[in-house]
Amino acid sequence: MLLPRLISRVRLLPLALASAVFWGTVPTALWAQEPPPSPAAAAPPPVSWSSLSEQQQKLLENFHGKWDSLPAERQQALSKGAQRWAQMSSAQRDGAQGRFRNWQQLPPGQQSLIRQRWQRFQQLTPEQQADIRQNYHAFSGLPPAQRLQLRQRWLNATPQERQQMLQNQRARRLQRGAQGFRHFQPPPPPDRR
Repeated sequence: MLLPRLISRVRLLPLALASAVFWGTVPTALWAQEPPPSPAAAAPPPVSWSSLSEQQQKLLENFHGKWDSLPAERQQALSKGAQRWAQMSSAQRDGAQGRFRNWQQLPPGQQSLIRQRWQRFQQLTPEQQADIRQNYHAFSGLPPAQRLQLRQRWLNATPQERQQMLQNQRARRLQRGAQGFRHFQPPPPPDRR
């Protein structure tokens, strides 16, 4: 059944696209596995089958016989996933299933790359994550031709030029203050002298 695999293996990652754009590649799927817990994090308590709602039990029926043998982290992820699934509209479920099918069709290497980028994103400070989210929303709002032009400019830039582009973007954002990205202006082309 697709649903238990969907809930157990993946987590919707709207920010995966943002981090991928930031690091130069746009994936076709927004799914990846749960990031590994930090070593300092305490293990979550196990979830008993009887504590699940009827709807969660129905969604997770394939796990009923082996529920008690699953690690607590997996039980937590499955129960949260079933709860999220139950709260989705049918359109949201259709979209999630489509994204999951796209994710499954990706080569394992690309899935691994997306997972690594997600893990790197999770290690960033909240301010850095906010920068990436804002850049993603600004980038998404651009016409396709301009997105392609910016992507090509980023890919062709040296590491120093990329760093300068990021610094310029942050400076412009600070100048705009509370305006945010409503009036996004792409960075000027790097000076290649």
